[in-house]
Amino acid sequence: MMYQGIRISGFGGQGVISAGILLAQAGLLEGKNVSWFPAYGAEMRGGTANCSVVIASDEVSSPVVSRPDTVIVMNEPSLAKFEPLVKPGGLLIINSSLVKSQPTRKDIRVVAVACNKIAEEVGTTKIANMVALGAFAGATGAVSVDGIAKALPKVFKRAKPEMLQMNVTALKMGAAAAK
Repeated sequence: MMYQGIRISGFGGQGVISAGILLAQAGLLEGKNVSWFPAYGAEMRGGTANCSVVIASDEVSSPVVSRPDTVIVMNEPSLAKFEPLVKPGGLLIINSSLVKSQPTRKDIRVVAVACNKIAEEVGTTKIANMVALGAFAGATGAVSVDGIAKALPKVFKRAKPEMLQMNVTALKMGAAAAK
C-alpha cells in the first residue's frame, strides 16, 4: 500500500495552493487516489498559506494530514510551524533560498533546494513552487515529474506554451537538485 501525506506551506502568492492542486491532479492522472485541502491565513497574498495533499493507492479516508510524511516549506515561518509535524523518518523539503534556519530534528530526512534561485535561472521566481514539486517527485517517487508536467495544462488551462515549458524545466531541475 502506498500512502503519502504532504503539507506544503509558505506565503500567499508563492503558489502553495496551486502546487497542491497540481500534486493531486498528477496523482489522479497516475491512477492514484488523492485529496487536497487548502488553508489560508487572514490575508491572501503575503499571508500564510498551506495545503494538505494525500496521494494513496487505497481510498483516502481523510483529507486532514496532521502527521505528514513530507513537508515542503517555502519560507522561514513555515519551517518553525511545520517541522515538528513531520512523522519520524519522514521528509522535510526546504526552500533554502528563503529559509536560512537549520532544521533541528535528527529523525527526519532533510532536502534543501534553492527553489527561488533555480526558478530565477529558468526565467522567473514565480515558478519556485515547481522547483519544490520537482524536488518532491525526485525525492519520493509518490508522483512522477512527467505526471506533474501532464497535470500543468489541465490545471493552468490558459497558460502559454512557453510558460508551461518553463514550469517543466523547473520541475526537472528541482528533481535533479533533490537527488
